[in-house]
Amino acid sequence: MSITVNAIERKDQGKGASRRLRKEEKVPSIIYGGKAAPKMISLSIHEITHLLEDENTFTSVLDLVVGKETDSVVLKDIQRHPAKNVVTHIDFLRVDAKQTLVTTTPLHFIGVEENEALRLGNMLNQFVVSVEISCLPKDLPHGIDVDVTKLEIGDHLSLTDLVLPEGVVITSLQHEDIEAHDQTVCSVSEPKIIEEEEEEVIEGEEGSEDGDADQADESEGSNNDGDDTE
Repeated sequence: MSITVNAIERKDQGKGASRRLRKEEKVPSIIYGGKAAPKMISLSIHEITHLLEDENTFTSVLDLVVGKETDSVVLKDIQRHPAKNVVTHIDFLRVDAKQTLVTTTPLHFIGVEENEALRLGNMLNQFVVSVEISCLPKDLPHGIDVDVTKLEIGDHLSLTDLVLPEGVVITSLQHEDIEAHDQTVCSVSEPKIIEEEEEEVIEGEEGSEDGDADQADESEGSNNDGDDTE
């Protein structure tokens, strides 16, 4: 099922124009890439916010409709307001069905509930949560599954252990020295136990505290006598 994004072409550029669009509940955006020239567009803040709630929007080839034209694109960059977490700008990259696409896709860890070691309270350490991949647009996956069902304590999975969808490759493993660019994706280990060290009370210090308290009492009594005299 394709995802459609509706947009309107815009002519005005600059910070002032962008601020006016945001006041009108629109998001300034741009389409670039391919043989066509970059195109400035605007999106409905409500529509794009709704679409971004679906994880598949980030990992799909989208149909971007501007007037009577439709471009096949992927999300390239999303900017958000640092305090309000509101989308302030989006970059779309045109894709060609016949050209390889380089993008990032998430890792989905499956089999956690079925893993016996994890059910006994051990930890799954996730060191990599997304990877850069290369594929044709038609082969773009919504994510890569990492099956941890059979991992035991001390076991780990690396990038080279991942089962990739057909037509998908991990870009970092395309170097001649694969081992040098391989990474540990996850591992299973025993939980870390934080031992609380008991504070030892030194008798000498305790006696010193008592002595200070006695001196304070004597000093306070002396002050009270002086007050009574007055």
